[in-house]
Amino acid sequence: MRILLAEDDLMIGEAMKAALTDAAYGIDWITDGHLAIEALATTTYDMVLLDLGLPRKDGLSVLARLRASGNTVPVLIITARDAIEDRIAGLDGGADDYIVKPFDMSELLARIRANSRRQAGSAGPALSNGVVSLDVATKTATTEAGDVQLSAREFALLHALLVRPGALLSRAEIEDRIYGWGNEVESNAVEFIIHALRRKLGREVIRNVRGVGWCVGRTK
Repeated sequence: MRILLAEDDLMIGEAMKAALTDAAYGIDWITDGHLAIEALATTTYDMVLLDLGLPRKDGLSVLARLRASGNTVPVLIITARDAIEDRIAGLDGGADDYIVKPFDMSELLARIRANSRRQAGSAGPALSNGVVSLDVATKTATTEAGDVQLSAREFALLHALLVRPGALLSRAEIEDRIYGWGNEVESNAVEFIIHALRRKLGREVIRNVRGVGWCVGRTK
């Protein structure tokens, strides 16, 4: 899952980037509104964490530009503005959620998971295609053989596939979802992670269409 973090406070941004990376998310961090607009125009994200007090272009303007373009990516506002008018403006402007600073990182992660589930059309705590289930809170995959704990990269890759069962993702699309800017990606990294997942979950869980990409089966 690839997230755009738009936050100009360097201390907060560093802490959030570290926590989100530890939680197996691919993070791109920018510090002003113009850069946010440019990033959203050129890169596909699964979620945006958007501060309202950004320099050069404030968060509400970024949000308005994003929604006017037809982009429906989930947006979670992160801000020190706690007035009810600010909350209303953010939510009415197209944000999906609103969290006021200072916040506990565990709450932010829970809100990210909740918004991710809603985006995938799942109300429960897990993504599933009927063959394998993925608990996004514990990073545990479950098959008929039982529960399996996944590494951060294994979780990120399986999550990307289970968001849309049956949809083929190319190597480049998978890399975009599990790595952020600045991450070094080895040429066979995706194949290595898929091999590890198949060893843990069974070879038939992840399917390959040679020359096209990988998928998990549609929901049964």
